[in-house]
Amino acid sequence: MDKNAEIAAKHREYLLPSQMMYFKEPIAFERGEGHYLYDVEGRQYLDFFGGIVTVSVGHCNPDVTEKVVNQYRTLQHTSTLFPNRQIVNLAEKLAEITPGRLQQSFFTSSGSEANETAVMLAKTYTGRSEMLALRHSYSGRTALAQSLCGTGTWRINEPNATSVKHAHNAYCYRCPFGKEYPSCDMQCVTDVKELIATTTGGEIAGMIAEPIQGVGGFITPPKEYFKELIKIIHDAGGVFIADQVQTGWGRTGGKWFGIQQWGVEPDMITSAKGMANGLPIGWTIATPEVASSIKKGIHLATFGGNPVTTTGAMATIEYIEKHDLLTNATETGAYLRNQLEGLQERHPIIGDVRGMGLMQAMEFVTDRKTKEPAIPQTQQILEALKDEGLLMGKGGLHGNVIRMSPPLTIGKTEVDDAIGRVDRALTKAVTAK
Repeated sequence: MDKNAEIAAKHREYLLPSQMMYFKEPIAFERGEGHYLYDVEGRQYLDFFGGIVTVSVGHCNPDVTEKVVNQYRTLQHTSTLFPNRQIVNLAEKLAEITPGRLQQSFFTSSGSEANETAVMLAKTYTGRSEMLALRHSYSGRTALAQSLCGTGTWRINEPNATSVKHAHNAYCYRCPFGKEYPSCDMQCVTDVKELIATTTGGEIAGMIAEPIQGVGGFITPPKEYFKELIKIIHDAGGVFIADQVQTGWGRTGGKWFGIQQWGVEPDMITSAKGMANGLPIGWTIATPEVASSIKKGIHLATFGGNPVTTTGAMATIEYIEKHDLLTNATETGAYLRNQLEGLQERHPIIGDVRGMGLMQAMEFVTDRKTKEPAIPQTQQILEALKDEGLLMGKGGLHGNVIRMSPPLTIGKTEVDDAIGRVDRALTKAVTAK
């Protein structure tokens, strides 16, 4: 039996069956180096997914790994009950690179926890409990985070005490109002006013939104979107939380955080994933007044901000700065986008190409006029990409979007290699149909 199949069989036997695995014959990886992963049989794969937008500076990056290992030998754990140099240094750095007046951080172990913390702060700060989120969004797997999710697939448990209303998202390719940008007058934003007026008490705790919706299929709003949206949220007495779990750390190019691309300042930012190049860390940062709104009780996280993960996060940030990867994400991302648009001209199954920086996606349709989602074809394409030795992600409400989020260290040579593999995979999958 192939070693991949052997490990996959044990995975099915001993882990929760609800855990999704890509491919009919799943891959069990054994080693990673730079832009490549190697399975237990020694096969090499070019990684254009980065562990779900998590590997920011390459697999087993030597600079980051050395600092993490040295820290692990020195001090591994203390809990949030005790300050340490690593957590303080990271928090200070984050206050420096975040936009606006964001200053005080709280560290956890995942993006789900980070979003839970932000919603808790929104409620304590405003004294209200009703929250807004976007349709097609993904906020995590905990009970509250599931209630924030705007996609039914991820809502296993029904919401808890927090009331969440889901607004239409700025999905220009599939406008929920049947209009086209820019003549649409941003109806997806103005509809939020009616949502607040008709489904809430008129005043809300806040709203959480991803600058670019990750699991939703890298849905990217127009340039005016967040300025108008945040004004509506503030007018309703709420705070705005920018969920940067996937769009943080230079992923969108040129700036540290995706929300900065829209020229706005959130009241809170949450993140995780690419923050520490794969180490489990979650993070919430807020303005001083929001951060100090907890008037009773204490808040801690046993594993939050431990010396090892905060060292990994600081090392990742320093590596991005040292090698100017914010610029690389802009330039190589633009090159990738251009190549994808070239594929779109040759392959009618590609209905839309969208994204920003090194966060790009292709949405597949059976017909460009009707925009009928090409659901089985997308799975066939994903399998064909695997056969080509190329890893990409899948997403979108209908599962008809291929997502690309390679390490920020990727170059044009690797992009050309990947595009050639995608071209062959598309041809193979469509011909097989």
